[in-house]
Amino acid sequence: MLEDALELLAREEGLSRQEIVRRAVLERAEKLSRSKRLASLTDEALQEWSETLARLGSE
Repeated sequence: MLEDALELLAREEGLSRQEIVRRAVLERAEKLSRSKRLASLTDEALQEWSETLARLGSE
């Protein structure tokens, strides 16, 4: 099944199987990096604004 999917993508995109795999790995790594960065920024914002958010939530 995986082999079939890889072959289909390579054929449809006009790329080698190796290039399809390379791009998939890089895309996944980029998504993971973005997710981790977003989580980090969210944590930073929550720490910075925790008192303000608590006051807003209690009104």
